[in-house]
Parts: sequence; structure tokens; C-alpha cells
Amino acid sequence: MSKANKKKKPQSSTIAQNKRARHDYFLESKFEAGVALLGWEVKALRAQRGQMTESYVLVQNGEAWLQGAQIQPLPQACTHYVTEPARPRKLLLNRRELNKIAEAKDQKGYTIVATSLYWKAHMVKCEIAIAKGKQLHDKRQTEKEREWNIQKQRVLYDK
Repeated sequence: MSKANKKKKPQSSTIAQNKRARHDYFLESKFEAGVALLGWEVKALRAQRGQMTESYVLVQNGEAWLQGAQIQPLPQACTHYVTEPARPRKLLLNRRELNKIAEAKDQKGYTIVATSLYWKAHMVKCEIAIAKGKQLHDKRQTEKEREWNIQKQRVLYDK
């Protein structure tokens, strides 16, 4: 077979998602931020070894930091690197976006959560959102709406 006949499978650009954030928060406005990573972290993310559960964004001294995201090193990672899977990673945002995020963080009931990591061309991007916490009754209502939408799809599919 020639190389021209072989086709690469299209890979999903999503590396990791924080599904818990959609369950626990109302996501209001979203931003795209670059992530400052080390070489071993990029290789590990290419091997789908990233995890975003319980990740959030901390704003300190005019900089945004991704906290709680785990990137597990590959077993063949070089031994002279000190690999910290849960180290804070700097998020790259412009000044206007940083100011909006810092202002929203100071309001009562709002937090900044990281919702997903994904590839954009050859770069790793992080989607972050300004979020407001849900009460228990809000979570129940969201669950009811989700189940109702599934039921509607089943009824429409049966026709």
C-alpha cells in the first residue's frame, strides 16, 4: 500500500473535560486561555494522560494560575526531570480578560473554573468560565430538564 492511500484517523481535539463544573455551577461567560507547559507535560497530554476534575483558576498578582489539573508523566519520562503532576500552571490571557476574571472573582457567589483542555493547532488551550454555584434545588431542576429532553428525543424518534 502506498502512503497516499493510508488516511489518518481524525482525532478529537479535546484532551480532558471537567464535567463536574457543569453539574455544580451555572457557567456564565467563557474564555480561552493558553497554558504554559513543560515538554514532558505536552508529551503526556498527547498520550491522553490529563485530568481536570476539581480544577479551578486562581488569580494572584495580575496572573491567572490553573490549580488542581493533573498531568501524569509517561513511564519513559526522563529521570532527571522532577515531575509534579498537580503543579500550578500559568494561564496566558490578555490584560482585559484578566481584569474581567479578577473582577468577577471578587463578587459574592462567583468562582472561576476550568472546563476543558484541548488542542488548537499545535497548542494546548484551556477553556475557563466565570461560574456561579448551584443550590441543591437547582441541581435537581437541571437533572429534571435533562431527563425531559431525553424523553422528548425518544418520543420524536419513535414517530
